[in-house]
Order: sequence, then structure tokens, then C-alpha cells
Amino acid sequence: MSISIPELLVNDGFISRSDQEKINDFSERSEMSYIKIALNFGYISRKNYERSLINAGFTFAPIREEKFDTEVLKKVELKFVNNHIALPLRIENNKVITLMSDPSNQLFIDFIKSTYNVEPEIIVANDLDITWLSHKLLGEKYVKSSVYELLRRDPTSSASTTFTSPQLIAIFILIGIVAIGLFLNFKDTSIIINVIISSFFLIAIIFKLFLALIGSRFELHQAVTKTDVRNIVEETLPVYTILLPVYKEDKLIKKLIWNLQSLDYPREQLDVKLLIEEDDDKTLQAVQNLDFPGVFEVIIVPFHMPKTKPKACNYGLHFSRGTYLTIYDAEDIPDTDQLKKVVALFAKLPEKYICIQSALNYFNRNENFLTRMFTLEYSYWFDYMLPGLDTLDIPIPLGGTSNHFKMDVLIELGAWDPFNVTEDADLGVRAYAKGYKVAIINSTTYEEANNEPINWIRQRSRWIKGYMQTYLVHMRNPAALLKKIGWRGFLGFNFFIGATSATFLVYPLLLGIFISYLVFDFSTIHTLFPDWVLFMSIFNLMVGNILMIYINMMAVFKRRYFELILFAIANPVYWLMHSAAAYMGLYQLIVNPFYWEKTNHGLSKVNNPTNVIK
Repeated sequence: MSISIPELLVNDGFISRSDQEKINDFSERSEMSYIKIALNFGYISRKNYERSLINAGFTFAPIREEKFDTEVLKKVELKFVNNHIALPLRIENNKVITLMSDPSNQLFIDFIKSTYNVEPEIIVANDLDITWLSHKLLGEKYVKSSVYELLRRDPTSSASTTFTSPQLIAIFILIGIVAIGLFLNFKDTSIIINVIISSFFLIAIIFKLFLALIGSRFELHQAVTKTDVRNIVEETLPVYTILLPVYKEDKLIKKLIWNLQSLDYPREQLDVKLLIEEDDDKTLQAVQNLDFPGVFEVIIVPFHMPKTKPKACNYGLHFSRGTYLTIYDAEDIPDTDQLKKVVALFAKLPEKYICIQSALNYFNRNENFLTRMFTLEYSYWFDYMLPGLDTLDIPIPLGGTSNHFKMDVLIELGAWDPFNVTEDADLGVRAYAKGYKVAIINSTTYEEANNEPINWIRQRSRWIKGYMQTYLVHMRNPAALLKKIGWRGFLGFNFFIGATSATFLVYPLLLGIFISYLVFDFSTIHTLFPDWVLFMSIFNLMVGNILMIYINMMAVFKRRYFELILFAIANPVYWLMHSAAAYMGLYQLIVNPFYWEKTNHGLSKVNNPTNVIK
């Protein structure tokens, strides 16, 4: 090739000579091509790259409909193709038709010659188009592994089966007993059901209060100080993988890059993967249209059901280089020193700690009623509940983002369950059952609180459905689970994972009894429930609500969100929204268990979140 693309970019002023040397050194160490590094590590924008090649006389061909020969494709490995952004397609007129984003990449040209014993005929194409086609044509074995690896290795831990036969038998026996009881003695059976439900509701709330009180006294004995961060020698930092699973998030791509660039971590030690679904042309086009350099590598996730976030993350794992790994959502704003803090904390902790969970909170907390309630909930969950679980050594259900893993152990565990829609909570329990531990760190990632009720219910229904899935999976053999995690872990799992969904389901029933007591003539409802049952139900409902209001009020103190304290009084209304989401989740669990309810992001009118979180 007469024109060297790296030299062309330098001569056009898009890459400096010193940056060229850095890219060449990085290329030799990482086995990634020059152009791969230049485009994915913030050295040049795609617009300038294309501009430079077009000015030199190259044209970018549309390639998605190009013909291919499976025999030609069999001789190349996706990871090699991915590193060089080049792909041989077919042999035509005694030449290999080859797509290349850098037509001067001599290493790949030599590979074509030695592999096929013929010269390449190069078609210059956009790097993202080549990436899209490469993963579509060569990604099958990786996407199948992403879906079936856990099921193959540990079928009892997979949510691919929602209800096992013994569970179905137990459920229908229970339904049968209740139906027979109601038929034979409606009043006494109703009383027993009422007492069980109301007592369970109160006990579950008391358990949450207990966790919150334990968590309120919890000070991170493993807390990472600013001095610890300052003492880190950057040259010793390991490669850190960040997975960014997105779907139809084209409006957030620019904000995402801004947030990533704010991270205090050496650029070449970051391995950032933007995971885009094969059919998500809008997000891919948004990346293509960026007028400034990107700081992530695009990975296209080939189509395969189930279409879930954990499947996408599992696929991204195959191409990840890091010693540690974390997940962020497109709108996330992590503390700038979060990655360094995690590295420092892992160095302090015993080997059995394989995951560190950061707190999650919201940058748009004061936007409307819903965002305020959501902030209260997240504050008590991550600032009180999870530290309480950590203190009591009870399995910690991980949050959806900002959980930081040791990569090798994550792979050993089988990574995420693609059939579980709260794959994070499931993985936390699965890790605990294997004898591993999760730590909590004094660092926060700020997210966008859902500010629209229908969108909120969709998101929450997925979370609650996932908790139901997780509970069903791990309770397939209660005796085995008890043996693995002990009595404390077993009771904690049942009251935290199992009871969370159940309390949302029973709440409207207790509220209905209370409203009936107020609205209907007392003698009418008295024929069904005696005084002591009514008073017990109402007492449990009232005390349960008062305790949850108290927990929500506690939530404001660690972060000093004092302006939210009175909104805790509205918790009974907020719980009704949870109940609506819970019944929606229960319905989907039965008819469509693997369906991923998409949460729409970018709806917040808070345009400058950094001003909000200070």
C-alpha cells in the first residue's frame, strides 16, 4: 500500500507525532491495530478519520449487504478480526474480497496472503460497519455461549425454567388446600389467611427496620480514604473493563462519553465496551455521528433470545481484557475516583471478596414527587439495608450497576444468568452460596431517577419479577440452600429476597380490608372477621406503614437530603405503585418470564447533574 494511514493522519494534523508513538507502543503491547486504538481510545474522532481518508482519495463503501463465503469466514477468528477492524468475505477473481478500515494495515494483509494464498482486494469501509458485520457473521459461538454457558455448567442456577415440577406441585397443592378450606368453612379459612398475611407483612417490615438500624450504625471499616487514592502508583494499576450495555440510548451517547472522560484512571488501562444490540441502528448511528473522539470500543451483540442485558454483558466478557470489571448504565455518573478506590479496597480485602458494590443514588432527586420517593428508597437501600446485610453476613443482592468484580472469578461463577431479569441480585446470592463475599465501598454512582409513572412501573415490574425468579431458582432445593449458606443466610434470603416481592403483593389486600372496615357497616364485615382479626390486620397494616415511613425518614441523614424528609409520609401511596408493578411482574413471570421491560432514559429535565450532586 503506497499510503500509510497512520502517517496520513499525522500529516493532516489529526494525530500528533507523540500520540502516534503512544499508539504504536500500545499496539505492540495489546495486539490491537493502530486504527483500532486511535478510534477507541480518544485519539481521533471518526469524522476526522473519514475526512482524512476521503481527502486522500478513498471512498467508504456500504457493506452490510456484501456477499460472503462461509468457507472463507471459517479461517478467521472474530477476536483477531475485531482487533484489526478488517474482515475477509469471499474469493472472487482469484482475490480475497476484504473489508478494511485501515487499508495500509500490513499485518492483516500478510495474514490474508498466508491464509488464503491469494492477494486481497481491499474495500475500505467504516469501522462500525465492519464491526457490525463481523459480529453478525462470526459471533454465533460467542452469543450461544453467552446464553447457555451457565445452563450447561450449573443448570440448577439457571432461571431458564421458571417453575420446576416440585414447585408447581407445591403451588397447586397449596391452592387446592385453600380452595377446599374456603368451600368447607369459608369464615375460618378466611381468618387463617388474613392472620398469616398480616403477620407476615409486619414481620417482613420489622426485619427491614432491623437491617436499617444495623446499617445506620455501620461505618465502613474498609473505607478507602483520599490518602489511599493519592498513594496509588498509576503505572501499577491493572486493566479495568467497563461494560456499557445500551439499547436505543442514542440520545445519551454524548453524555456517556463526558461521564467516562471524567473518570480518574489511565486511559490505556481502561477497557470500555459499548454493547449495542444488532438491531439498534439508532445508537450505532449516534456513535458514528460523534464529532469528537470516542473513549470506548463498540461491540455488536448478535441477535439471540432472550434479548436481555445479562446476555449482552456475557457476550462482552468474551472480548474483555480487564483484571477487574464493572457495569455502568448509559446515564450513570460514577464518582471520578471510584475505580481507583475499588483497586485500593481489593488490595486490602481477603481473597474471598470477589465483588465490591458502590452505592447508587440519583442526580435529579428534586425533580418531582416520583424522583423524590425513588431517592428516599435508594438511599435507605444502599446506605442502610445493604450495609446491614454486610454486617450480618447475609447474601447481598447486587445493584444493577457499579458492582465491581474480579474478572477471573466472575467467569468461574458462570457470569450472569441471561434468563434472569435481575441478574445482579441472582449473582450476589450465587456468589455467596459458593463461599465468596461482597463488600460495600464508600463511593456513589449517580443515576437518573425515573420521573414518569408508567415508565417507573415498567422498570419496577421487571425488578420485582426478577426477585421472584431469583427466589424460585434458589429455593428449588431449600435444604441444599440452607446447607450452603447457613441459617442466617437462609433466613436473610427469605426475608429480603422472598419477602420483598410478597409484601408488595399482600399490601393491597390488607389495605382493602382496612378500607372495607371504614366504608362498610361494621356489623357486615364483622360477620366475616371477628374483632380481634380486624384489629390485628389493621394494627399490622398501620404499624407496618409507620415503620416504613420511619425507615424512609432515616434515609435522608447520611446524605443530608433533609428536604426530602416530609415526603417519607407519602410512602403508603408509593407502596401502592409497587403493588401495581408487583402484580404486573407476577403476570409476566407466568406468561413471559424472560421479557426485558425497557426503561426509557434521558427523560429528566435536569441538564447539569453535576450541579445537583454537589
